[in-house]
Amino acid sequence: MIDFKKYTLENGLRVLIHKDASTPIVTINTVFDVGAKDEDESRTGFAHLFEHLMFGGSVNIPEFDAPLQNVGGQNNAFTSNDITNYYITLPKQNIETGLWLESDRMLSLAFTPESLEVQRSVVIEEFKQRYLNQPYGDVWLILRPLAYTTHPYKWATIGKELRHIEDAKMEDVRAFFFKHYTPQNAIISIAGDVDSDEVIALIEKWYGDIPAGNKYNRKLPKEPKQTEARFLEVKRNVPQNALYKAWHICDRMHPDYYAYDLLSDILSRGSSSRLYQTLVKEKDLFTEIGAYQMGSMDNGLFIVSGKVKKGIEMDEANKAIEQCLSELASELVDEKELTKVKNKVESTDTFGHINGLNKAMRIGYFELLGDANLANDEMKHYENVSAKDLQRITKESLIPSNCSTLYYISEKKD
Repeated sequence: MIDFKKYTLENGLRVLIHKDASTPIVTINTVFDVGAKDEDESRTGFAHLFEHLMFGGSVNIPEFDAPLQNVGGQNNAFTSNDITNYYITLPKQNIETGLWLESDRMLSLAFTPESLEVQRSVVIEEFKQRYLNQPYGDVWLILRPLAYTTHPYKWATIGKELRHIEDAKMEDVRAFFFKHYTPQNAIISIAGDVDSDEVIALIEKWYGDIPAGNKYNRKLPKEPKQTEARFLEVKRNVPQNALYKAWHICDRMHPDYYAYDLLSDILSRGSSSRLYQTLVKEKDLFTEIGAYQMGSMDNGLFIVSGKVKKGIEMDEANKAIEQCLSELASELVDEKELTKVKNKVESTDTFGHINGLNKAMRIGYFELLGDANLANDEMKHYENVSAKDLQRITKESLIPSNCSTLYYISEKKD
């Protein structure tokens, strides 16, 4: 159970405070309600670019890391298609330093040409190293636009193409910042051995005068229902063939989210899972295989992907996956098998409530979804999933007409 107090400033900034007396380390987590899905299709990669720019200096603080390191703090960040998340961990007596740093970059970045060029170069290099020059690195640059035709999930967080970051102008960067990085578009969650009244006073001190900004009303195009199977084959210089299959499923807040999560565990969590036992161990078709759902806030994807063993035809491997799904659609999962994966989820959930950073991130994320208390209710939803639910969603969604299949063929070059 994560107990917390909630407080909202006049400028719209939401604050969640969780007291954890077991640790002298405090986490300050800031989640902004902006991700790659909020970008203009002709200017993608901006949310990820800002993940880097936010460390490049703000109006009153030319360097972010040095003051934090001087008080024993650490920080990092990540961007997804849905959110941008920053976090700081530091000794509790130095919490004000963390709030001072975070509030100043929310107030305004420095927006210097030097900072833009430095971070642009970093992102361009990351794009090349992780997505263009790494084996299988461009999979999501290919699979997303195959599965999505309309919704902005059709491009990856890094961006649709390198040119968008290369051509980013200062006026574009400033406009994106003041549209999305405002108090009313942010949630701060703090976890540690803190006094909530003292923390609220510090929050008011450092954030209270930041302008609320204009309210951003998200109006994203809805992805139309997929009615025909999609297929694409690409050839790359990689060690072995790989197979990727993506089906459209529900959004993060839909009751079936938990059923899809358990279904992915039944298929691929651990050496006793169905895909591993059948396709790796028994039939020897794959060297590795996994299943997972993306957890997207809007309608997401259920993925099955694997490395195909040399000498195995791709069509044979593909049919074997479909056969495993067909069995799930025709026969109910045994209660023992379902209980086993539920127990594993509960174990993961329990450990997730121990670490202060995890707790701060969880309540901040669920507050963004609509209610921070959902962080404490998840296991109830998993426990309510039945074998019939798993059979139903398999029949409804994991079908050929709703699937995008990518054959990623090895074409070794000397």
